[in-house]
Amino acid sequence: MSAAGRSDDDPGQNPAVDQEPDPGQSTPAVAEIAASSIRSGLAELELRSSQVLQRLENVKVSSTPDNHPNSDENPEEPAAAAAAAAEDQLHSHLPAEHRVPSDILKSLEQLVSYTDSDDDPEFPLPALDDVSHLALISHSIVAYLSHLDRQQLLRVTNSISGDATRWLGTLFHFAHPASSFHADNADAVLRTVRLAIVARCPGYLEGGIPALAQPTFYISENTTPVRLQYACRQLGIPLEAIKIIPEHSQYGTMDVTLLQKQIQLDVGNNRTPLLVVADIGASLCGYVDNLLRLRDVCKAHNMWLHASGHGLAALVCAQNQGHVEEVLHSMALNLGSWLGVPSLPIVLLHRPLQNSALSAFESDPILSRRLNALSLWTSLQALGRKSIAERLHVAFQTCSILFEIASKCEGIRVLSHTPGAQTGASLSDIIQSPFDVQALFDAAAPVVAYQFDGSTTIPLGGSGSSAAAAAAAERETMADGLKPLEKINNASYFDRLNSWLGQILQRDCPNFDFEVIEHPTHGSCIRYCPLELGLGEQPPSSENLESFAQSLEAHVDILRATIKHKARFIHLVERSEVLRLVPLPEWAGMGGVRFVPEGWESLLTDQAKTELNKLNIDLVEALKSTDNAFSLGEGTDGLICVRFGMVTHETEVEELLDLVVTVGKSVQENSRVLDTMSEIVKKGIEAVTADLQRESEEKLWQEGILRHVPVVGRVFNWWSPPAKESGIKGRSLNLTQGVVESTENIYKYHMQMTGATAHQLPANRSPPTPMVQTPVGAPSSPPVFPTVEPVPGTAIVATVGSVEATPADASESGASGAPLPTQNHVDADHARTVSQSSAASSNVPELVAANSAINNN
Repeated sequence: MSAAGRSDDDPGQNPAVDQEPDPGQSTPAVAEIAASSIRSGLAELELRSSQVLQRLENVKVSSTPDNHPNSDENPEEPAAAAAAAAEDQLHSHLPAEHRVPSDILKSLEQLVSYTDSDDDPEFPLPALDDVSHLALISHSIVAYLSHLDRQQLLRVTNSISGDATRWLGTLFHFAHPASSFHADNADAVLRTVRLAIVARCPGYLEGGIPALAQPTFYISENTTPVRLQYACRQLGIPLEAIKIIPEHSQYGTMDVTLLQKQIQLDVGNNRTPLLVVADIGASLCGYVDNLLRLRDVCKAHNMWLHASGHGLAALVCAQNQGHVEEVLHSMALNLGSWLGVPSLPIVLLHRPLQNSALSAFESDPILSRRLNALSLWTSLQALGRKSIAERLHVAFQTCSILFEIASKCEGIRVLSHTPGAQTGASLSDIIQSPFDVQALFDAAAPVVAYQFDGSTTIPLGGSGSSAAAAAAAERETMADGLKPLEKINNASYFDRLNSWLGQILQRDCPNFDFEVIEHPTHGSCIRYCPLELGLGEQPPSSENLESFAQSLEAHVDILRATIKHKARFIHLVERSEVLRLVPLPEWAGMGGVRFVPEGWESLLTDQAKTELNKLNIDLVEALKSTDNAFSLGEGTDGLICVRFGMVTHETEVEELLDLVVTVGKSVQENSRVLDTMSEIVKKGIEAVTADLQRESEEKLWQEGILRHVPVVGRVFNWWSPPAKESGIKGRSLNLTQGVVESTENIYKYHMQMTGATAHQLPANRSPPTPMVQTPVGAPSSPPVFPTVEPVPGTAIVATVGSVEATPADASESGASGAPLPTQNHVDADHARTVSQSSAASSNVPELVAANSAINNN
């Protein structure tokens, strides 16, 4: 047994620092103080570490970095200003003066709390349970224990690593193992390659890599070779030494026949077969290589067999004693991920090698890869063997139930390893049977990966009614003449459907850590692995599984309806005269269409494209008030379109498209009416401007120039006041009749005089005819808006059913006898707000603001 797996002292005896004094003994005061001083170090470290962890655990996110003192403090105080200046210089220069620990920890909290996203959770760090809390504190204790005396440190380290190694050997049925503890999987693979080298070539230190005569490593194409490539770079071995073995066409595992052929080919080329890496659920779909056949191949060629993957956790569930070391040479255990405990090291359990060459790889034989086992040592004791086995068993049971649910859902294809595919037995039966490592790994599925491909499957244990329903659906499809979309010709669209399904499940089932992955062969799929737990995460409960089954069935039914209707949707749009199909590469709904009036496609200038976009935007707004299935989209050509979302089986595609056409034509007609009304307003403004300009000139010549000369005009008006009725009459635009009228009746009766308001006059008298009436004609060609310059001394006033132009001096000229300064303004007495009214025979609103028409056009 190597030093990592042995303990120099009896593990049943605790170190002296852990022994508690007997309170019944009378100990001298000096001795008691000394013992307290020895124990106070770890106690103080535990207390302070707990306080820091608690502070970080309660940190809340902030959208802005808080690098200055609190806003409640007065920034004018010299102390606050100095602190702010010191904080600003902290990131660029190390401060000359020391900082107290509380300020340093506060800076750390501010750094952790800052976020630039609104989607982050309220607390950036997850909550800690007792086991996670203890594991994190253990890392602080490791740094503290490294200052022990050399002999004492050796004894403590051997005891901790030896206990952890024996406990893991019992849990994973690996008799008399040696071990090493690593920060990541890449370091564990590097250690494995060195073990394989030393086992095959004991003279490695003297001869180096050339003594191995071109070593070769074999790995399945389902497993990433990145870690093995890292090991080759560290050892100076060319990357061509890594041989990728294709998967079996039926089982998805490493093809052992092709492996044997590759080994024979390498031996013929004077290469040295050295290592085979077995996949036990490490791939995306959780495939499990045949360990028994790989063991026979490795034994025949004197090769090292290493195993990695989540499926190794099933060894803990086996209740009968076994000897996995008879099949494997080494295996990597990721206990932190399997148990949801943070910062636990990757453990490499392997057969012990009696070779002093291994110590040459250690920078410090005492501390390297052994003292950092303290967090594992404390966590294993805090959990206990029974709790560990229960957690892992629940994880595998969750995968089995999820696999069954997905398999029964019509339209879902399961891509991952089938539990019990070779033996047909469940995990509960296997773990109670005599130990069989291959049957155990076959029954335990650590991963469930599935995707929607629209295929029609017969559910497990299906009845005759389901088969009849499937046959009826097939007959309906054939009678309609259009088949639902198939994945073989629409792979990218089905990838979008699976991405949508994955996002929906992530939203509706937060207890499941679903992820959408890209499979190299099958495209987008949804993956779930309960053995990739984050901090404090636990496998879902039975209630969560029922909720998942309901959500999956409901949303897959929507996907089936969508692909069924999409074929008819495309067919109908292609036959339409005003609808055009728009490709939407990132949209998972039924599709997109654009409403294009007849004759527009031949005149798609830049201005026409702008008008077409405006027309479709208005169309989407009108449709959204009817059905939420519509949304605004943009095609690859940059033009706006109408997007159709997911649909159900009851959806009538013909009605939806007819609705789009009907509403589109209505919006088009309304747009024409608004353009006509806008042109009337513009022509009315031109007529008003001309009338007022002409009337202003006539008044000037009638009254004389002297009345309009500053100072002189005020004296002349005092000596000879002008007539009260000689002012310029305002103008109003009657939109219902298209006539510009003078406004003397409005100011006389304080109301707008129309046919609807004539009965309000005394004795039902009809209103007098306005003194000025100028008809306004609508143009026959598309309008071109001119730049309208208001006449000095006038202001445009909006009233109900008309647009008025009012002289600026109409309200005060009679009082002062002189015109007001020339400026554009709205008279407060004349611009009255009147309740809205409209002609009963017209659908066009009568309230139109002239200044709004100018600004908008």
